[in-house]
Amino acid sequence: MEGQIYKIHSDFYYVQKGEETFECKIREVLKKQKIKIVTGDFAEFENGVITNILPRKTFIPRPAVANVDQIVVVTALKHPDLDFHQLNRYLSLAKYYKIPVVLCFNKEDLGLEQEEQDNIVSIYSPLGYKIVFTSATENRGTENIRKLLKGKLSALCGNSGVGKSSLVNALNPNVHLRTKEVSEKLNRGTHTTRHCEIIKLDENSAVVDTPGFSNIRFDFIMPHEVGALFDEIVKYRSGCKYADCLHINEDGCEVLKHSQEMDETRYNSYVEFLREALEYKEHVKYNGIKKETSQKVKNNKTQAKISSHKRQASRNTRKQMIYKEIDENEYE
Repeated sequence: MEGQIYKIHSDFYYVQKGEETFECKIREVLKKQKIKIVTGDFAEFENGVITNILPRKTFIPRPAVANVDQIVVVTALKHPDLDFHQLNRYLSLAKYYKIPVVLCFNKEDLGLEQEEQDNIVSIYSPLGYKIVFTSATENRGTENIRKLLKGKLSALCGNSGVGKSSLVNALNPNVHLRTKEVSEKLNRGTHTTRHCEIIKLDENSAVVDTPGFSNIRFDFIMPHEVGALFDEIVKYRSGCKYADCLHINEDGCEVLKHSQEMDETRYNSYVEFLREALEYKEHVKYNGIKKETSQKVKNNKTQAKISSHKRQASRNTRKQMIYKEIDENEYE
């Protein structure tokens, strides 16, 4: 049978097939291959055992979800305060993995000046992002976001305390996800969602409620790749004098010539992500990126590799060792 993993808890994988759910373990060979199985994966299973993971159409490693149609980045307008830098991290991550994004600015009930709203729209609307303002506690704007979620599997991403679980509760009152207040002292939320879980909103729509986190770093790509995560830079970088221009202080940089057209918070985020990528490049330069793999492909099938010291000697080798031992004993 085939189904979709909607929740992973401890060593159990909960698979949805139609209206039925199955509690499964994974086949031992998948463990040996060290295949990372995540919420959203489609799997083949039988007798409560997952035997194979099907190819993914989309994937992001953090939060670890697969096969989503879009990412909804949920950001609080206040309490915790709106963090443009962190928002740009989420947007750039989604851009890297080629997944469409919807921007949801929550907690509108805490007060939103028209000037603030205009500023947000002026930054992100020209980049093609769909924007919605909501108040999960007062059920405002939920119908607008419901329309954007219609017929899709959407991953809700955002820091702890921005109201992702409250938003799910507003969209589906039957869910009753646990929520917590934001710390007054630290001005940040505490983790209430511990794992990714697919939650149905209606027959054709579902969301993945994900744990909040903030320590995304671009320490896995090279510096020249960072510019591709910002449409404002992509627009002009082909006109730069040097092909390897990083758009910081280079002579003949077309991006810097049009820097006034780029929002300051967006450019500052680019510089920060570039610094992280440069650190990664230095690490690769001195340490390399080669990793030992625990898998091999044979006859178009992925198999677990067994290390040489664990591999049992072949029958012929064992025979040769026996004959050698006999010969040695005869000469003693």
